[in-house]
Amino acid sequence: MSAKIIDGNALSASIRSQLAERAAALKTKGVTPCLAVILVGEDPASQVYVRNKVNGCEKAGMRSLKDVYPADVDPAVVLARIAELNADPTVHGILVQLPLPKHFDAEAVLEAISPAKDVDGFHAENVGALMQGNPRFIPCTPYGVMKMLESEDVKIAGAEAVIVGRSNIVGKPMAMLLLAQHATVTICHSRSKDLAFHTRRADILVAAVGRERMITGDMIKPGATVIDVGMNRFSSGPNEGKLCGDVDFETAKEVAGRITPVPGGVGPMTITMLLTNTLESAERTLK
Repeated sequence: MSAKIIDGNALSASIRSQLAERAAALKTKGVTPCLAVILVGEDPASQVYVRNKVNGCEKAGMRSLKDVYPADVDPAVVLARIAELNADPTVHGILVQLPLPKHFDAEAVLEAISPAKDVDGFHAENVGALMQGNPRFIPCTPYGVMKMLESEDVKIAGAEAVIVGRSNIVGKPMAMLLLAQHATVTICHSRSKDLAFHTRRADILVAAVGRERMITGDMIKPGATVIDVGMNRFSSGPNEGKLCGDVDFETAKEVAGRITPVPGGVGPMTITMLLTNTLESAERTLK
């Protein structure tokens, strides 16, 4: 048996087409959805992410602003810019690309963003709303994963869901979203004993730990839905340097019922859900 591939590129394209229609409808009412992105430093990966976000806005008929600062910029300059964007009614979403240079207090920067424009869903107020089951913004990667599960009609209620990784960006909010849909959720991490014992119980397995191919086929329950959030590179072998996930795709696909590839799986959905959050923020201004 070979697993069904969940195509993140195709689902992303479908959702972005709908976003473009909604953005066009907003424009007829005098509102153009706008995302402001702040980039500090010259990290190559961050530059790619920001470029993809800006391009995604343009293709969806949305406006984008991009502020780029040198790595040694005074944090006060960035905080002042965030304050300006908070006060600008034409800006509906604000994103500060992480990671920030070491002299920044990243938490303080994220908390400076207005909760009403925090389209990443990282502000403490928005995290609390998610915990209470009434989120204003859902963090983009977990949001994308939920859309993928929905597109495949994966039964969540009553399912055993195992998440490998406990980050604030993916692992923890992922658990809250699955719990809200009545899954039985287990979160595993670097200190979990006998990881394979847990992963083999999973009807839904989400790998989000950032370690190259650590989840192998023999760690997966036959027929499970496997979501690979990892974004790593092969460290050796014929594919050295190429992208790979946290899941050993070749062995996993022979056991799983459904699986996401890397690349082309969760990655495209993350930016799509960022655009979705920005559009929803713009729509709220008319209510």
